[in-house]
Amino acid sequence: MTDNKTSLITNEEELIKSRLKKVEKILISQPPPTDDNSPYLQLAQKYKVQIDFRPFIRIEPVGIKDFRKQKITVLDHTAIIFTSRNAVDHFFKLCQESKVEMPAEMKYFCVSEQTANYLQKYIVIRKRKIFVGKKSAADLVDLLKKHKKEKFLYPCSDVRKDDIPSYLTFNGSKFTEAIIYHTVSSDFSDIKNLEYDLIAFFSPSGIKSLFENYPTFQQNDMRIAAFGSSTAKAVKDAKLILDIQAPLPNAPSMAGALELYIKQANNS
Repeated sequence: MTDNKTSLITNEEELIKSRLKKVEKILISQPPPTDDNSPYLQLAQKYKVQIDFRPFIRIEPVGIKDFRKQKITVLDHTAIIFTSRNAVDHFFKLCQESKVEMPAEMKYFCVSEQTANYLQKYIVIRKRKIFVGKKSAADLVDLLKKHKKEKFLYPCSDVRKDDIPSYLTFNGSKFTEAIIYHTVSSDFSDIKNLEYDLIAFFSPSGIKSLFENYPTFQQNDMRIAAFGSSTAKAVKDAKLILDIQAPLPNAPSMAGALELYIKQANNS
């Protein structure tokens, strides 16, 4: 069994190596950066490659009528879990429309410092109890372990990872999942063919959108990069070749992983 697995890995490495060709056009499946110092823009300039941006998914907020159908009473909970800024925005918008005001004793568990800082758009964070993970759901789970007695509210999308709900269920914690926005595929009808050397994906939903927009999609020489293990799995499950998987030990960002690949591909 070990020999078969080793052989499989070797064959996969050989396949990826054989696909190592010059990269000139890249599509990042995210919105364009607002920062002039974006690592993607620096990458484009440094290696003279064209980098375009186009989200493969978009967010549709749940309206107040549909939210009420979930029969969730926000103030029955003592803590709220936020895993993204989208969740923060849509949650507080629904609270405003429902005329629900967050009590001072409400606790907030945020997946990252960035998400926690974003809360100040809606609350005075220095007066609130905020618990912050480093950057991943796994970090957040470590915090949740210490607050088992809280009644958690988890505002999220209809498409989300299972890690947090699975942990809360396993741990016997009381929690409510609130669907506050939908993740849907973007419309690519204005682009007949994806003529790129490389496309970078950041979620399984992006892969789903690819095939919804291009049902007969053939990868051929196009390289595919994936950020995160769930995205990488979605690429492989779709029978596509995964050329770049981020993060890497020496490249924790997608931009860093792309730079390593371009250095090798464009100088080979």
